[in-house]
Amino acid sequence: MIALIQRVSSATVTIENETVGAIGPGLLVLLGVEKGDDQAKADKLVRKVLAYRVFADADDKMNLNVSQAGGSLLVVSQFTLAADTNTGLRPSFSNGASHQDAEHWYQYFVQAARAQGMTTETGRFAADMQVSLVNDGPVTFWLQV
Repeated sequence: MIALIQRVSSATVTIENETVGAIGPGLLVLLGVEKGDDQAKADKLVRKVLAYRVFADADDKMNLNVSQAGGSLLVVSQFTLAADTNTGLRPSFSNGASHQDAEHWYQYFVQAARAQGMTTETGRFAADMQVSLVNDGPVTFWLQV
């Protein structure tokens, strides 16, 4: 399971000119689900995303996690993160989970973040989404479990 996290000042997801998810300061989480991902991996990635210290403290050091910084999450399913790009000029998606498994683990990730008390907005699984963000920093990290 992969999370590409971006520290944002704001982020939105729009589908057919309708905003379906929006946050102010926080993390945009682009979530990719791979074959073999399971509850243990999902739980570990949720814990890591919520605990990852990418927000500045009073000394302007990256020492605060999203909760400590008063931020929110916007979680967007992104199957292309599971692409194999090692050979050729066309990505292979053979590492990606099935549609059913990817949707299950995406929903699980969102619910697990909410169960931890994190305000969590979403896109819509498998929809054609337009994602807008103001990357703060810019700060972007690839987390994989």
